[in-house]
Amino acid sequence: MELRKLQKIVVAALEDVKGREIEVLETAHLTPLFDRIVIACGDSGRQVRALAKNVADKVREAGGEILSVEGEEGGEWVLLDLGDLVVHVMQPEARRYYNLEELWRDAPASPDFLVKRRGSS
Repeated sequence: MELRKLQKIVVAALEDVKGREIEVLETAHLTPLFDRIVIACGDSGRQVRALAKNVADKVREAGGEILSVEGEEGGEWVLLDLGDLVVHVMQPEARRYYNLEELWRDAPASPDFLVKRRGSS
């Protein structure tokens, strides 16, 4: 599936279940493993699991493939590997603790999904 289409499906699926603080980062120039990362927050383990399930369902409905899902049991942080795009759905405490945006600070926001990054003016 074309990356832009996949990204739109993922972001829409997150928005459908009220995902918060959604960010899309371009990582192709930083790693050969994947081209983009999507990060989003859910307020509880139940919502994090629901967000991840909705993403997986919508991607499959569109003919996309889910390579791997990790962390569903706990619901603190669920990772979906979609190949060229990796989705991290996290509770706010986990997101602050692991601070993936800082880890990938050299990754610009995707031009297809420009958002004001947290902490920037």
